[in-house]
Amino acid sequence: MLREMATRYVRTPGGFLWAVLEPVAAVLVLTFALSLVMHAPPLGSSFVVFYAAGYLPFLLYATLQGHVQQALRFSRPLLLFPVVSWIDAILARFLLNLVVGLTVTGIVLGGLAAVTGEVAVLRPGAMVLALGFAALLGLGIGVLNCLATGLFPVWGQVWAILSRPLFLVAGVIFVMEDLPPRLQDILWLTPWIHITGLFRTGLYPGYDAVYVSVPLLLAWGLVPLALGLAGLARYNHDILQVS
Repeated sequence: MLREMATRYVRTPGGFLWAVLEPVAAVLVLTFALSLVMHAPPLGSSFVVFYAAGYLPFLLYATLQGHVQQALRFSRPLLLFPVVSWIDAILARFLLNLVVGLTVTGIVLGGLAAVTGEVAVLRPGAMVLALGFAALLGLGIGVLNCLATGLFPVWGQVWAILSRPLFLVAGVIFVMEDLPPRLQDILWLTPWIHITGLFRTGLYPGYDAVYVSVPLLLAWGLVPLALGLAGLARYNHDILQVS
């Protein structure tokens, strides 16, 4: 964790500041672009709060997934020591980036509350649960992709292409209820729209994402995690040799 912290935040110009500026800049760009073609956000009256409520949980998932996926490659020098195992590398990256991600989420929401006066945490349990599922999903898919990219390095590029549309289907710029029924049925099978809806449930009075399925979110997080851990336990030595 100290090595990860030193690499990302101590030796990098801007350090932790960039972790805060990235979501702020992304939300501001979304707000500016989409407010030109929309008169009001689907929920509430603030574009920036609406997009932040969708982007922050998705960013937590994406950050954790990406860093966990590269855990063995990043920590390969440390893994040459017998006392350090592959699971240590995964947990270190996951825990550090989880703490940073949650801190950034709190800072951004606190800043929006101070600036707009429109952020009211009505159901904190729903928001915490959404962030927890985002973290579990990032860990599960990240571990499975860590296995896949270790055995087949080209999978990293393939996944990067396949995952680009996830931002669009995650509900960052819309709410599920505004979509046609057939499209709702398709998106319901994906976990990201559930996380976004659950997070917004905690922020907006009168909004309840009734479509959210906890069993589906658990399955999406735990099944890839179990498969990835089982595969890494079997093939971690082969992956380290390839890396």
